[in-house]
Amino acid sequence: MSDMTEQEAWELDEFLTKTTPEISPTVEGPFIKHRNMMVILDHLSAEYLTAKMLATKQSPTEIISNMIRRELSLAEV
Repeated sequence: MSDMTEQEAWELDEFLTKTTPEISPTVEGPFIKHRNMMVILDHLSAEYLTAKMLATKQSPTEIISNMIRRELSLAEV
């Protein structure tokens, strides 16, 4: 992508400054959908995830994802 000229930059700035973005409250983006999937963990599960996270240097999301994949692979047998 080529660089903008100064004139193009000023025009873009003016356009973005003077226009209001149109949004629709009925459209759900990916972050809204994921918010509805949030689950509260019990104390034992939270402690397990924290210990596993510190031992493996993985995020809780990675640990849970690996656990689910392992569970699904065992279910196929």
